[in-house]
Amino acid sequence: MQGLVERLDWEGLGIVKLGNREIHVPFTAPGDVVEIKRWRRKKRTLIATEYEIVEHSEIRGKPVCPYFGTCGGCLLQHLPYDEQVKFKSDKLSEILGMEVDVIPSPEIYGHRNRIDVVISTGGIGFRRRGTWWDVVNIEGCPVFGDASRRVLSSLREFIEDHKPSLYEIGKNKGFLRYIVIREGKFTGELMVNLVTGQGSLSEDFPAYFDYADSIYWSVNRTPSDVSYGEVERFWKNEFIRERLDDVVYLIHPNSFFQTNSYQAVNLVKEVEKAVEGERVLDLYSGVGTFGVYLAKRDFKVEGIEINPFAVEMANRNAELNNVDAIFRVGEDKDVENLANYDTVILDPPRAGLHPKLIRKILKDEPQTIVYVSCNPRTLKLNLDKLLSKYSIESAVGLDMFPHTPHVEVVVKLKFKV
Repeated sequence: MQGLVERLDWEGLGIVKLGNREIHVPFTAPGDVVEIKRWRRKKRTLIATEYEIVEHSEIRGKPVCPYFGTCGGCLLQHLPYDEQVKFKSDKLSEILGMEVDVIPSPEIYGHRNRIDVVISTGGIGFRRRGTWWDVVNIEGCPVFGDASRRVLSSLREFIEDHKPSLYEIGKNKGFLRYIVIREGKFTGELMVNLVTGQGSLSEDFPAYFDYADSIYWSVNRTPSDVSYGEVERFWKNEFIRERLDDVVYLIHPNSFFQTNSYQAVNLVKEVEKAVEGERVLDLYSGVGTFGVYLAKRDFKVEGIEINPFAVEMANRNAELNNVDAIFRVGEDKDVENLANYDTVILDPPRAGLHPKLIRKILKDEPQTIVYVSCNPRTLKLNLDKLLSKYSIESAVGLDMFPHTPHVEVVVKLKFKV
């Protein structure tokens, strides 16, 4: 059956109407004519699994990555970048019910500072689109940059020389599992973290990556298919560093950091612009990305984070930058009165704010809230409740994730007097 892609859904899939059905087709653009042969149902959505583009849209561009269309990492690389930004602006505007401009990423290739590459019997690379069991074998990743090609070449050389067993996905077998590559885009520092199952690693492993600034071996002792584990050993530097504007952050294999360093500079600046007053509470403070940056600008910052290791990293970052900021382990309910702060920064996980925190905000009535979200849908659900006492003063999107449908947004809320 043949049909025209009329528009993209908010997940970046093209929508084709066939009779009473709407079929969602990956890797398509508005204006494409598609021959759909098979589809599957995912919850209430029909997703094409076998299809052919018989006529290309005029807006379609040429993807840079040779793996585009099979790799599950990038979904929108076939769209010119200005079309991607427009798509994200339209998405935010419709979901939030207001016009929201999106700041484009300063770089759209070589921008990503972390990739997690699976090392499996089926290939070394990323999951094939729509699967967890199949891997697209890659030589390098253009959104990460040239270092990915060098690291993966060294990894293959190590495997060729030592013949370790590789991950059998779904069976929890095999020694080598993942290689996680991280790079400070503004410092040039490179980290390689090999994640394995239990076993012994050849002593000469670090020699294959002697160009890296930090080399780790981590062990996943659980049956879970994850790209992290307990640190078994490291060579050279314990951390690499990244710089956002005039602030330096330490990066550890088990710490989270914004994955687009170039756009993260704009993100921290947008948060700073939205902050009012002097006393700032940074909830979900992580490694201190916002808190340390603001403390460098003489705000009095207190950060609360549930992850003890992230708190340790945040305090290290505060010390490294010689700023007075206090980060402690805790939950949002541990704050006695949110109204004691001039501004409260909220940067929750994708699930959004816990209902108890929303109730506490509405009870305590802090004057200014800066809400940073990577999930516009949960943001909208939270705003629907908060707007009973707050009004939106500003909202701006930031494209942290070029070539994907994802977008970050910073919303400033003011208490209604």
